[in-house]
Amino acid sequence: MFNFRIQHELTCVAEGDGYFYARAGAMVAYQGSFKQEKVLLDPNRNNNMLRSVVNYATRKLTGENIPIMKVDGKGSYYMAHLADHVSIITLNSGQSIGVEGENLLAFTPDCEYGVRFVGVGVISQKGLFTSKLSAKGPNAQVAITTNGNPIVLETPCVVDPDAVICWTGQDPSVRTDINWKTLIGQTSGESYFLEFSSYGEIVIIQPSERPSGLKLSID
Repeated sequence: MFNFRIQHELTCVAEGDGYFYARAGAMVAYQGSFKQEKVLLDPNRNNNMLRSVVNYATRKLTGENIPIMKVDGKGSYYMAHLADHVSIITLNSGQSIGVEGENLLAFTPDCEYGVRFVGVGVISQKGLFTSKLSAKGPNAQVAITTNGNPIVLETPCVVDPDAVICWTGQDPSVRTDINWKTLIGQTSGESYFLEFSSYGEIVIIQPSERPSGLKLSID
């Protein structure tokens, strides 16, 4: 069994033996014996070929199909991505998180990986879907990346959709602040927000924004 830990804020180290899953190209070094192979269909331990094909097609069609590799071996395996800050999330039994696919670095086999419909992504660069990881065992760990040090908020809260990385609990709703000033460019530039209304859940954002997918202004 592998366990994840953080080293120097920018690196995730997987230590142990067995296997886990990682973003393709995430390896920067390892000590021990490892082999990597691309996951063609479904990283979940799923004996149903039809379900595996459906899961793969869903990820492909929604744009959440980041290249994933299965890492087998024993020792210490070091992972990073573009010198981004790395955080590790441990999920309790039955808990799940929504996470932007581009920010997913690695996860253990005790996580079930899929895609879920959010329905608010039209206001963001990332589309209508997000990746979903659910705990299906006692060692469910997920490594994510952020552009800068992550900001961890407890719900309820309101966040910029282009800064959000992942969240636990219910999916957010949309708040808008659109009026005639928006159409002539006389606003603060913050017209859309994601509102997380439940209590006691966690939202992680990064201190930078993706390029917005929607602009409502007239130059």
